Amino acid sequence: MTDLELIFSMLGEKVTTEISKKEKPAGMPQNKKVARSGGGVAGNARKETEKELGRSVISEDNYLDISKEKLLFKKNEKHKN
Repeated sequence: MTDLELIFSMLGEKVTTEISKKEKPAGMPQNKKVARSGGGVAGNARKETEKELGRSVISEDNYLDISKEKLLFKKNEKHKN
């Protein structure tokens, strides 16, 4: 992840946590609403940033390709045994 991707991800998580503390949701539907609200704040911040920068802040490098996923899976399996 790039620095900006990490920042927006952390922003969404933190805002969601703060909304959750304030609203004290009970059950899945209320928690889902809180999560969407927190994610929306981060999403709006990302869109505004992209508008100012004139480019996307999402990198093409944030997904592992299949061969790297398999390699990581094999390494994790070795450590479990």
